[in-house]
Amino acid sequence: MAEKITEQQDINTLYEKYVDTVYRICFSYMKNKTDTEDAVQETFLKLLQHKQTFENSEHMKAWLIVTASNHCKNILKHWWQKRQNIEKCESECEREDICSQEKETLNAVLQLPDKYKTVVYLYYYEGYDSNEIAEILEKPASTIRSYLYKARKILKKTLK
Repeated sequence: MAEKITEQQDINTLYEKYVDTVYRICFSYMKNKTDTEDAVQETFLKLLQHKQTFENSEHMKAWLIVTASNHCKNILKHWWQKRQNIEKCESECEREDICSQEKETLNAVLQLPDKYKTVVYLYYYEGYDSNEIAEILEKPASTIRSYLYKARKILKKTLK
């Protein structure tokens, strides 16, 4: 059943359903609460402006994930953003109730190159398999499995 965002549809319901996923995606790129919230807001504005229909709720979720990732990547391309570093993320993590091992893991994931970070997030946090991730990111499944393998290798070396 195709879904289209319309004025009649309860936008609050969609927001509540997908905001956590979009927030986690954006935080993995932006590494601070303020920029993450801005990126989440922009992603949902793009959803409201989206004119095409979605095949189902999974298609909508996939669209939100890709849109959030792309929006964050575009923000990070700006010259002023390149001056940011992991210290912002560390200070953000300190405000959250995260144990030291989880902080270390989170920091290691956040330091991964973007292509690995997104795949790791979708696989471990969202529960997608490599074929589903390949479909979402429009890449071959073998590439996704290769990214996962390389990301695990990097994380293993980093976390040792």
